[in-house]
Amino acid sequence: MTVTLVSVLSEAVAHAAVHFGDTPAVVVDDVGPTWAELHRASEALAPMLIRRGVAAGDVVALAMRSGPEWLVAASAVDRIGATMAGISPVATAAERAAMVEKVDAGLVLAEADLTEGLSLRRQVARFGPDGLDDQQLADPGALLPDADRGPQRRYAVCFTSGTTGAPKAASFSVRQAAAVESIDLGATGVGAAGASSGFPTIASTQFAHVGFVLKVPWYARLGCTIHVMRRWRADDAMALLARHRIATLGVVAPQLALILASDQRAEHDLSALRLVIAGGAPSPPSLVEQARRELGVDYSIRWSSTESGGVGLAALVDDDNPDAVGTIGTPRPGIRARVADPGGDPMPDGEVGELQIDSPATMDGYLGDPEATDAAFTADGWLRTGDLAHVRDDGRFVLDGRSSDMYIRGGYNVHPEEVEAVLASHPAVRAVAVAPRPDSVMGEVGVAVVVPESPDSIPTLEQLRATGSQRLAHYKLPEAMLVVERLPLTDATKVDRRRLTEMVAP
Repeated sequence: MTVTLVSVLSEAVAHAAVHFGDTPAVVVDDVGPTWAELHRASEALAPMLIRRGVAAGDVVALAMRSGPEWLVAASAVDRIGATMAGISPVATAAERAAMVEKVDAGLVLAEADLTEGLSLRRQVARFGPDGLDDQQLADPGALLPDADRGPQRRYAVCFTSGTTGAPKAASFSVRQAAAVESIDLGATGVGAAGASSGFPTIASTQFAHVGFVLKVPWYARLGCTIHVMRRWRADDAMALLARHRIATLGVVAPQLALILASDQRAEHDLSALRLVIAGGAPSPPSLVEQARRELGVDYSIRWSSTESGGVGLAALVDDDNPDAVGTIGTPRPGIRARVADPGGDPMPDGEVGELQIDSPATMDGYLGDPEATDAAFTADGWLRTGDLAHVRDDGRFVLDGRSSDMYIRGGYNVHPEEVEAVLASHPAVRAVAVAPRPDSVMGEVGVAVVVPESPDSIPTLEQLRATGSQRLAHYKLPEAMLVVERLPLTDATKVDRRRLTEMVAP
C-alpha cells in the first residue's frame, strides 16, 4: 500500500537538509544536530510511527522539552499527515493528562519523566535522545493510505496559556502555517533578522507554543540555527547573543527587563544586536526607552495571541517613530484589526471596545469544543480577542486591558492593564500588575503587585497613587500594595491573572 506524505514542516526540514545540510539546526549547550542529521532522524521515525498505528488526521501529543528531539518528532508526525499537539513540559501531570484527553491523542511521545498522570487508555511511547522505547509501544498497525495534501489538512494544535481558565486547544491547518510564513517573511523571503538565510536565533518560548509551532517551518526553510536554553536566564541569553553575534532578539518584556537589570551585562559584547522584538506581555515605555538607550536597538512591540496564530499587530519604535511607544501599532501586512462593540459594530476612534482580528493565520477553532469556537468569532467571522483597545488619531491601536480581567469598584469598571501602564512609569517600579481584592464596602478594590527596581528603593503606596492620579480617575487607583521579587507568569510568560488574584486575596 502506498504511503502519501503530507507535510508543511517536514518539507521545510527536507529543504534545509539540501541547502543548509551542515548548518546546526537546534543547539542546546553548544551541541546539536545539523539540518541534514535532523532530517534523517525524522525520516527514520515516521515509518516507526506508521507501524504503530498513527494515520493521517490522527493527533500525536508531544510531551517533550524544547530541543532537537522535539523537532525530529514534530517533523515525523507532519510527514505522515498527522497533527502535532505540543504539551508544555512545565504543565503539571494533571494538566498534561487533561490536554492529551482534550485532543484525543492516538499516541503520546513523551520524555520518561513526563509520562506521569497519562491515562492507561492512551498509547504512550517514551522518546528521547536514544530514540523510541519499544517496550512502551503498542503492536504495529496498518500502513497509512493515501492522504489529503490540501491546505485544509490540520497541521497542529496549540494550547492557550490559560491565564484565566483551563487551556483550550486551538486548531491550525496547513493554510495558517503558510499564512504565518507569508506575514513574517513577506514577498522578499527575508526574515525578521534582516538576513535571507542561516541566521542564528534564540528560542524565547517553549517549542509547544504557537509562536514556535507556526514559525518553525520558515526557520527551517531559511536554515536558521535555533539556540535553546533549558532554563531561560538573562546572563546565558547575553552569552549566546555575544558568542553568535545575533542581530535580532525575540523576547517577552519581562525577559528583556532581566537582561537590562543584569550586573553582568558589561561583560558581554552585544554590539551586533540591532532589533528587539517583544511580544506576549506589555512593553512599558520606560523599558522601551532604556533598551533603545542602553542597547542601541530598534524596538518592535508585538501583539498576538494563540488564536490569532501568533501574528497580529506591530509597533516599530525607532528614530522615525517615537510616537509608537505605548501602542501596539497597526496590523501587520495581510491582517485587519478593528475595535468593536459586543455586536461587532466598529467603535469611533478613541472609544474603548474589543480588539477584533481578521487574518488568514487565525485558528480554525477549538478542537472538540464547538460552543467555545462559536463564541470566539463574531457573526461576520472576526476573531474576538477578549482584549480591550482604542484607536488613536494616528491610527495606532492602544490596549486597555482584558474584558475578562475587568473588575468593578463601587459601580465603576476598572481595567488592570490601563492602571498598570501608568504605574509602570514610576522610576522605582521594574514591573507591576494589578488584581482585584474583595471589599465589603466597594465590592472590589485594586491591589498593586510591584517588583521594585531596587530592594533599596521600594515605592510606597502613596507614591504609586500620586503617580497614577496624574492620568487616572480616583476610583482606578490601587488601594493596597504587595511587593514581590517577580510577577507570577504562565508558561507563555504572560502575567498569570489567576495566581495574581490568589496572591492578593485577604
